[in-house]
Amino acid sequence: MGMFSKLAKGAAAKKAISAAQKPENQRKIKSAISSMRGKKSGGTTGTTRRRG
Repeated sequence: MGMFSKLAKGAAAKKAISAAQKPENQRKIKSAISSMRGKKSGGTTGTTRRRG
């Protein structure tokens, strides 16, 4: 069972890497990373807190 798990993980990693190499996906990845960095540096999570 362990060998099958390693093969499945390897296949998934190969598929993810090949998808990330496509230009349209690179744009999506870069925009997602920049938006995550913006959220992190902003200090807000986008939720509002109620005082009660």
